Amino acid sequence: MALVLVALVCVLLGYLARHRAVVLWILAGLSLVPVVALTLIPESRRLDQVCAVQFSWPALGSVELLANVALFIPPAYFTALAARRPGRVLAAGIGLSAAIEAVQALIPAIGRSCDTNDWAMNSFGVIIGVVLAVLTYRLTRKRANEDAD
Repeated sequence: MALVLVALVCVLLGYLARHRAVVLWILAGLSLVPVVALTLIPESRRLDQVCAVQFSWPALGSVELLANVALFIPPAYFTALAARRPGRVLAAGIGLSAAIEAVQALIPAIGRSCDTNDWAMNSFGVIIGVVLAVLTYRLTRKRANEDAD
């Protein structure tokens, strides 16, 4: 339910700000704050963190997996709307997620565990965000064309 709510709020805000690139860029920047806070801010002093190599599909009961999907929808959505370069945003978002997992693996002092599931679910969130942005852009462009006729 929270995942759907995140997507709906993004679409609503994106639709309202569709002609204001500055607002879209601000929303994109603000939506990166939780990404940094939840993935890179040190969590513990444990230095024995490990990397897990696994792949699971998100299920309704798997809160952590769904949270990883939801975390990346807003930045991908607002950035794709602002930049109007969905392919580049898709690549950058998936690359950002991979970079976060690499930092978590290479800097054990931050107390975070890298996990291929996190990367996959973050990437899935990026895909959803970019697809929603493309649909929003097409809908608003179609509506503008209809209004012009």
